[in-house]
Amino acid sequence: MLSGIGGTTIAEAKATLSYAEVLAWVAYRDKHGSLNLVRRVELAAGLIALQVNRSGGGKADLYDFLPHHAQPGVSLEQAMSEWI
Repeated sequence: MLSGIGGTTIAEAKATLSYAEVLAWVAYRDKHGSLNLVRRVELAAGLIALQVNRSGGGKADLYDFLPHHAQPGVSLEQAMSEWI
C-alpha cells in the first residue's frame, strides 16, 4: 500500500473482511464477471471486433476475438441438433 492509496493490504483484508462480505463479492463476481480490468477491456474490444466482422458479412463467433476467455460448453441436445 502506497501512502494509504488503494485500500488495505491482502493480509489486512483477510483479517477484517467478514464471511458475509466475501459471499457478497463472490455473488457480484458470478453475476458481473471478472473484476480484472484487462479482461473487461479485452471483452469490449472483442465486441467491437465482432460488430465490424458481422457488418462485413463475416460469421465469426465472439470467442474468436477473446483469446483469454473460455468458450462455454453446449448441452447434449444442442450439440446433437448442430451435428445432424
